[in-house]
Amino acid sequence: MNNLFPVNSPIVSATLALLILLSIVTWSIALFKLWKQWQAKQHDREFNERFWAVREWGEAEKVAHGSRGDIARLAQAGFAELRALDATQQDLKHLGAPHDVLERMLRQQLQNIQRYHERGLAELATIGSTAPFVGLFGTVWGIMHALQDIGKSGSASLDVVAGPIGEALIATAIGIATALPAVLAYNFFLRRLKVHVTDLENFAHDFLRLAQKHDYKL
Repeated sequence: MNNLFPVNSPIVSATLALLILLSIVTWSIALFKLWKQWQAKQHDREFNERFWAVREWGEAEKVAHGSRGDIARLAQAGFAELRALDATQQDLKHLGAPHDVLERMLRQQLQNIQRYHERGLAELATIGSTAPFVGLFGTVWGIMHALQDIGKSGSASLDVVAGPIGEALIATAIGIATALPAVLAYNFFLRRLKVHVTDLENFAHDFLRLAQKHDYKL
């Protein structure tokens, strides 16, 4: 550990190791979410092109069930609910006006998709808010350890003090370097999620309009 971190205190070395681990977690989450968002965007684009190109309501259902992506999942849930309504089921789940029942199902599916894309955001927020304090803890501990060594040596000259104190400050620098990407990634993905949810809400609104036009039947 001492070869990896230029500090004498094992507590500071452990703190630096923790910060590096948190940094690895941050970049892993960020890269994974970037890949998943790119994949979802491609699927949604393909589905929108196919869905809005059809002319028959029944054909639109086939497109939905043969597609992938978040908007396709929303459409699949909507068509499944229309099938249930068309079967005149009388259970509590399907009681009420068709518009209200369909709207509730679409809203529930949208919330499930949103919760799926929120995974990892809490971890990024936690790392972004705690990493500077973890680094500060390592710095304070390192300075205490350095001052004890200086006291034992009986010398307080600049060349004696600068080395240990400078090494202790590494923890704060790494803490900030860990927190900054986490905060930036959190804000980036949160904004992208809000835009994506707006797109889903717009599609749900259009789906309700089309379903109403076809009297909630397939």
